[in-house]
Amino acid sequence: MQKLIVLTGPTAVGKSKLSIELAKRLGGEIISADSMQVYKYMNIGTDKISPDKMDGVRHHLIDFLEPTEDFNVFSFQKLVKEAIADISSRGKVPIIVGGTGFYIQAVLYDIDFTETDEDDSYRHILEERVKTEGVHALHEELRAVDPVSADMIHENNSKRVIRALEYFHKTGRPISEHNEEQHQRLSPYDFRYFVLTDERKTLYSRIDKRVDQMIEDGLVDEVKSLEKYNIPRAATSMQSLGYREILGYLDGEYDLERAIYLIKLNTRHFAKRQLTWFRREKDVIWIDKNEFDHNDELILKEMIRIYEEGNV
Repeated sequence: MQKLIVLTGPTAVGKSKLSIELAKRLGGEIISADSMQVYKYMNIGTDKISPDKMDGVRHHLIDFLEPTEDFNVFSFQKLVKEAIADISSRGKVPIIVGGTGFYIQAVLYDIDFTETDEDDSYRHILEERVKTEGVHALHEELRAVDPVSADMIHENNSKRVIRALEYFHKTGRPISEHNEEQHQRLSPYDFRYFVLTDERKTLYSRIDKRVDQMIEDGLVDEVKSLEKYNIPRAATSMQSLGYREILGYLDGEYDLERAIYLIKLNTRHFAKRQLTWFRREKDVIWIDKNEFDHNDELILKEMIRIYEEGNV
């Protein structure tokens, strides 16, 4: 059975640095499980790792899509399967790193995303309603028929809100039930699924510092520079944290101070939702940085021990 390592956790917990050292020690290559780092020209706001910080470790699924292109879990699942095959064919260890839990689940349990049918007319109706009524109204409808999905899907994620409503319309069943059934599938991989975590106060402090650093590094200019690509506001790339708040500032909806506050607030909420997701996952191995006195060397040794010995 194909061996696989997953290193995930909430945003700003410190996954990137650890993953590179882990890859170097195990002879691995990294597959990004970040739904926004796939986009070109979006470096600061996505906290994309720069080539010099990769330290010679090869990374996959980073920086290859135009911001006008759509990217979703179907595309991710297909590309990751190809990357795993490629990495293992060269005798390397595939290491999936990133915080998009739904994407990771889709790969680990080989979730079947076959559409119920080819008719997408209802989806188009919902897309038009988002334009006229706003996504909040649709999110409230989703809460009425599928509260579990409503809790897991942020209302700004219009694509997933639409997908969940469309599934309910076509099948009469909540998509959360379908996802739970898929989740019971056995994995085709022999994997170690590490979730890195830290106490909330420390995590929130890291988030605030990261946002301040992004502003200092030129996030506003990065968002301005994207305007030349004529990216629709509804595009997947423009829903990314940091970008949508700066766009609001550039559109004159509020000042920069408010935009920075909103990025920090929304990123904290995002981290909270990520942790909620990982707590629902099975087969995870929690790595609490506090228990290792925030010592990366001790954390690495424990992850390598678990990987090599196959026990927790």
